[in-house]
Amino acid sequence: MQAGVAAALAWVVAHQLLRIEEPTFAPGAAVAVIGASLAKRARRTVELLLGIGVGIAAGDLLIALIGTGAWQTGVIVFLAITGAAAARGTGLLMTQAGATAVLVATLTPANPDLELPRAINALVGGLVGLFVMLILAPLNPLRTIRRVAGSALDLFAGQMTACAEALANGDAHRAEILLKQMRNSETKLMQLREAMSAAEEVVQFSPLRWRRRQTVYAYRDGVEHMERAYRNSRTLVRRAGTALRDAEPVPPDLPAAVEEYGTAVRLLHRAYLAGEEPVQARERVLRAVRLAGEACRHEIGFSGTIAVSQLRIVANELLRATGMRRDEARHLVRRAAAGQPT
Repeated sequence: MQAGVAAALAWVVAHQLLRIEEPTFAPGAAVAVIGASLAKRARRTVELLLGIGVGIAAGDLLIALIGTGAWQTGVIVFLAITGAAAARGTGLLMTQAGATAVLVATLTPANPDLELPRAINALVGGLVGLFVMLILAPLNPLRTIRRVAGSALDLFAGQMTACAEALANGDAHRAEILLKQMRNSETKLMQLREAMSAAEEVVQFSPLRWRRRQTVYAYRDGVEHMERAYRNSRTLVRRAGTALRDAEPVPPDLPAAVEEYGTAVRLLHRAYLAGEEPVQARERVLRAVRLAGEACRHEIGFSGTIAVSQLRIVANELLRATGMRRDEARHLVRRAAAGQPT
């Protein structure tokens, strides 16, 4: 919807207000700003305009020196993209620099005044794209985060339940399959980071969403700790699989602790959706740590001991994701591991 509105509005501004006869590049620039990615759109607008500027400068300078033709076009495009890359530009900046250089090199003989309309079109499209994104129809930042976070947390919780079942049933093969699935789940974390970045940009620049800043920043901190918890849980699953393959003893408290861990993730997700204090999630995290501590006080092998250690690290990150301070989270995890009341 944003891209469609921005394209139509950019055409109107360029064609009707500025009287540009061929405003093709204005809608294209607007769509490029909005459609390229959810995150960092303001930066992409700047890159779009810089890329066009680099392409025009390289094309005009080299045409004056070497003229036009097939090999001249290749040289012009090569140098335009090289200049964009030397400035550590992203793919969008380099693409726009190269595309503009192609147009300047190939169309300048027939259209000697192409450069200025192209630059104006790009400016109009970029600014209209930002206007639509930040003022006219900004994303709902909380809805964006919750939609993506919900999918990631559901997957996370389900994987922890699967790990608990593998430990309870002594199924080393299931643990190995689960570890592969978790390694392939990195795209979920990438989507979550992108949604978080988009939400931050909206509440930072859109006046309509400023009141959501505090909530979005709280989500940002929580997502950072959830990512760490997820990565450490992969080590937990790997060590659980090793313990099963080596036929180490697995006290019943260990799979129960991992199951409580998955339940805590589910409760944290519900609290996020409801906008409530995640009290129940904290309680389940500490219960998981207590159960893991009980497992350590029974017969347990080397890999099982490391799995318990990883569970405590993950528990600390989950408590931080609920908004708890670092010192408080560490203190509660230590007391729970020792079997003391928290």
